[in-house]
Amino acid sequence: MKNISKEIPSVNEKLIETVTALKHRIHHLSKIGIILGSGLAGLAEEIENPVRVRFEDLPNFPVSSVDGHRGEVVSGNLFDVSLFALSGRVHYYEGYSMQQVVFPIQVMAALGTKTVIITNAAGAVHESYKPGDIVVIRDHINFMWDNPLRGLNRFVDLTEAYSGHLRDLAKTTADNLGIKLRSGVYAALSGSSYETPAEIKALRRMGADMVGMSTVPEVIMANSLGIKVLGLSMITNIAAGMGGKPLSHKEVIETSQNTSPKLTALVKDLIKRI
Repeated sequence: MKNISKEIPSVNEKLIETVTALKHRIHHLSKIGIILGSGLAGLAEEIENPVRVRFEDLPNFPVSSVDGHRGEVVSGNLFDVSLFALSGRVHYYEGYSMQQVVFPIQVMAALGTKTVIITNAAGAVHESYKPGDIVVIRDHINFMWDNPLRGLNRFVDLTEAYSGHLRDLAKTTADNLGIKLRSGVYAALSGSSYETPAEIKALRRMGADMVGMSTVPEVIMANSLGIKVLGLSMITNIAAGMGGKPLSHKEVIETSQNTSPKLTALVKDLIKRI
């Protein structure tokens, strides 16, 4: 019988192959990593002297199949700060394993990233939230029923999964720009169906302020690798049972695109300060 384990490349082997391919095109370490969620690709257009690589052109890199996610790496500078941005991401609900979902975070770490700004589109669970609001994530609830560290035996403290220093910096920056920045708890579910009204009611009682289908796996992996995390949610819709109308991905994309300039302005100013 063949030893199958020797024929399947390990995560480390895949990581080395991907990072080597990127280093042929990117010739600097990246201080800050950015993950741009649904319809939030505007910031990638602001990066100076960009090197763009499609996900499908990188060995072992997971490829996004969701509308609103361009699926490309954009590396360059902004205000003399080296950036490594993902214009789009992959999700657990696309059929990827947790290890594949967080593979880009591992690539960022290998390229020297010390801080990551993770953005997403989220549904409002808190009754005062409305589409267009920007929320800095202060904590999360993982209802995806899986963990990217499973099998790695890493016991990571998530007491401050989202850096308090970066959250304070985001609040100060938003105040200076005249942007109202809320602070809330993000609940992550596996998707890809939207939640039921009963599930939203339960999430609210458990302390969630917004809900989505991403971010949490990336945050867990980033913390395990010593990367500081700032999480920003853009509220794109009212959650099920609260708004009185059906939910649609089209609405998520449209609201994200309409509000993206405000989030882009916030992140750009943050990059100057980090």
